[in-house]
Amino acid sequence: MTQPDRTAAGPAPGLVPVRAVHGSHGAVVAPHYLATAAGLGILRAGGSAVDAAIATNAVLGVVMGNACGIGGDAFWLIWDAAGGGGGRLHALNGSGRAAAGADPARLRESGLVTLPLRGPLAALTVPGAVRSWSDAAARFGRLSVRGLLGPAIELAHEGFPAWEGYAAAVEASNPLFTATLGAASPWAAVHRPHGRPWRPGERVRLPALAGTLERLAEAGLDDFYDGEVAERQARGLEAAGSPLRVADFRRHRSTWGEPIATPYRGITVATHPPNSQGVTGLQILGILERFEPPPPGVFAAGLGPDLRWVHLLLEANKLALADRDRWLTDPEAREVPVAALLDPAHAAELAGRIDPARAAAPPVATVPRGGGTVYLAAADRWGNAVSLIESNYMGFGSGVLEPETGIHYQNRGSYFSLDPAHPNVLTPGKRTLHTLLPAMALRDGRPWVVLGSMGGDAQPAILAQVVSGLVDGGLDVATAVGAPRCFAEPPAHFAPPDHVPAEPRFRPGLLEGLAAMGHTVVRAQPFDGWLGHCHAIELLDGGPVAGGTLQAATDPRSHGLPAAW
Repeated sequence: MTQPDRTAAGPAPGLVPVRAVHGSHGAVVAPHYLATAAGLGILRAGGSAVDAAIATNAVLGVVMGNACGIGGDAFWLIWDAAGGGGGRLHALNGSGRAAAGADPARLRESGLVTLPLRGPLAALTVPGAVRSWSDAAARFGRLSVRGLLGPAIELAHEGFPAWEGYAAAVEASNPLFTATLGAASPWAAVHRPHGRPWRPGERVRLPALAGTLERLAEAGLDDFYDGEVAERQARGLEAAGSPLRVADFRRHRSTWGEPIATPYRGITVATHPPNSQGVTGLQILGILERFEPPPPGVFAAGLGPDLRWVHLLLEANKLALADRDRWLTDPEAREVPVAALLDPAHAAELAGRIDPARAAAPPVATVPRGGGTVYLAAADRWGNAVSLIESNYMGFGSGVLEPETGIHYQNRGSYFSLDPAHPNVLTPGKRTLHTLLPAMALRDGRPWVVLGSMGGDAQPAILAQVVSGLVDGGLDVATAVGAPRCFAEPPAHFAPPDHVPAEPRFRPGLLEGLAAMGHTVVRAQPFDGWLGHCHAIELLDGGPVAGGTLQAATDPRSHGLPAAW
């Protein structure tokens, strides 16, 4: 099966042990070890979980430009241990809005039926991540912006070793961007400067990006939207053919909101409200709660759950994705019936549609497939915790790179629909439906596990599998994130989500059993990055603020290492 958009996944790390690290003061998890090292340094310097998250995200934007960057969007869950008398969970929406000059009618008249996946017309939403850093730091930060951006500036200026995932993503993206933007594009000049593949360990330098980060450290993060950096971006984007202008940057604001949540067998799972697809993950859990899970011993064998449970999860996955495509969009543009989607009666009705012996044929997807993303989490000694997910969308995003700033831009605008009847239709100033999904599991109203995953359309199913492993199987976080994984996805843009990528590490006969039930099983490699990168931090006995500790694990499918002290 063709897999054209998995440029951020990287090669399979292979059969490696899954281990957790423990600490009594703080912890960071991310998909690259240089990023977790930066985040841990911030915690040790007295920074908060928010400070560590910003530093970690900034480094990821340098060393994992194949999945994220300051030209992308972010969604946050922030646990404020001092808020509300016993702590409070906040949602911060760092996604950007469509340019005021975006003209869907003109695009339809030009003959387009869907928006381009790459190129300047895909770069039509304001990058929201940096404004969200600014807003989170203003409310919950302890350290200076210069201190937070220092590690990223150093790595961009002095260079970082080319690693397998980055080098592979460059080669996968190069023909796509050559076809769209030409062989001599600014993206190629920065990310493929030698005209050949990167050699392992060869130093990658990003001087223009280093200069932009240095400017933000000096002038403040809001300069990205209100100052010199905004003006540079707008000039470059207009020259490239994007509809974004400096007024779009100056208008952009993040949004603080209330998380949404659902109970699952005695715990509460919280996530970000729409325009995030977090509700989709909660729906899968709501459907699964209508069925009796396998006994914990089944999960403890390290082979994942049994055939019945995997089948139920895949069918719940397909039903929830259908609801997502029908309803999800920017709630400021159109009401999204979150309460109805999470109503136990609706979950019971969906559960009643599942044939326990046969895979159903799902409807076609009405949005494109998901793509590259990073997930990270941090917890500090004061009891605060952050669940943060940030993305370009597909690998390096649109491929549009503004050479003066070194910023490459997301292609999240391509997720809009040009169908006037679709809830996610493109409208100037509107936010698009997002696959990004941060999560936090709470016990007795306080954080228990901070978790999330990259993986586009797979994120809701990954969340449900890991939560089920933790709750139904009683697994520790390392075992839960490293367990064999599968999900339902479309094999191509706008196709039905009827293909099931799956690792062969499930118990013998399970994949054959799924095929016999009518599932189209696509075998992945063991620990293949295609199956998503899930990371988690568990607050044992309430975490450091309650006299407990932290346990952190990164997904062995990624190039991350957990960090704690």
